[in-house]
Amino acid sequence: MAEQLNLKEWFQEIDIYLFDQILKNRFSPSMTILDAGCGNGRNLRYFMRSGYSVFGVDLSTAAVSYIQEQAAQIAPHLPRENFRIDPIERMSFADGSFDVVISSAVLHFAKDEDHLLKMVSEMWRVLKPGGMLFARLSSTIGMETYLVALGDRKFRLPDGSEWFLVNEETLLSLTRQLGGDLIEPIKSVNVQNRRSMTTWIVRKA
Repeated sequence: MAEQLNLKEWFQEIDIYLFDQILKNRFSPSMTILDAGCGNGRNLRYFMRSGYSVFGVDLSTAAVSYIQEQAAQIAPHLPRENFRIDPIERMSFADGSFDVVISSAVLHFAKDEDHLLKMVSEMWRVLKPGGMLFARLSSTIGMETYLVALGDRKFRLPDGSEWFLVNEETLLSLTRQLGGDLIEPIKSVNVQNRRSMTTWIVRKA
C-alpha cells in the first residue's frame, strides 16, 4: 500500500500515455522539456522531481502563476521565467530549444485549420533536431457516427462541446509536411462514444 501511495505522489495525474513513454525510456534527465499549454502542470511534476530542465506556456495567468509556485517548491533551481504566458502559436523561445514538446488536450481547441497549423508549426520550430513532439488530441477516429459536422473541421460532440477535430489522414499529412517520422503508430481510444482521444508522437528529423 505504501508503494502505491508513493507512486501516486510521484506521478500524480500525469497523462497515462505520456507515462507510457516514460516507461519506454524515451526521456533522460539531460533533456529540456516544454509543455505547450501546461495548465496546472499535471504533466510536468514528475519531470520537475526528476531533475529535468522544464518549461511551460499557457494563456491563463492563474495557471502560469500556479505552476511557478509549484516549481518553486518542487524544483527551486528552475527560474520562474521558464513558465510564461504565451500563445502556443507565438512562443517566446528560440528555435531548437527543446528535446521534447508536450501538447496534451490542447490542439482540439484550435479555432480553425490555420490556427492548428500555426500551433503545430511553432511547436516544431522550438523543437531540436532529433527531438520528440508528443501530442494527445481529440479526433474523429471511431466517432464518425456520433459527431455533428459544423463545417471547417468543427464538430459537435455528444456532450454538446464544439471542437476542431482531426482524422488520421490529417495527422499523417502533418507528419509529412513537417518532415517528421512517427515514433509509434497513431493510436486512438474511444471514451464510451463521448470523444476519441488520439496519441500522435513524431520525431523531428
